[in-house]
Amino acid sequence: MARKTKYDYYDDSFKVTAIALAALPKTYAIDVAKILDIHPVMLYRWKKEYRDGLIMTKIRKPTLDSSTAQEQKRLKAIEKEHETLKMKHDLLKKSIQFCSDQKKKSSPS
Repeated sequence: MARKTKYDYYDDSFKVTAIALAALPKTYAIDVAKILDIHPVMLYRWKKEYRDGLIMTKIRKPTLDSSTAQEQKRLKAIEKEHETLKMKHDLLKKSIQFCSDQKKKSSPS
């Protein structure tokens, strides 16, 4: 009898959810694997098994539950706002530097 490992205990719905998370935009499979405490090769294997039809679920296309989808939408909004704030911050830094340079040029030496 083969020895069971912790990887033998993941059901197909967990595997499909992991695959769906790894398929999200700007998401790396290695990060998903780390968060789920699985080896990245395991996730890649599950993706291949899913493509080959070896992992069966009632829903053929991997989907996320509504709370995960909402969290993903919220995260995207926060990332967009963060990028905007970074641009504004950089603009303010450049503006301060420009004003500082102008004061140095106009002040008597």
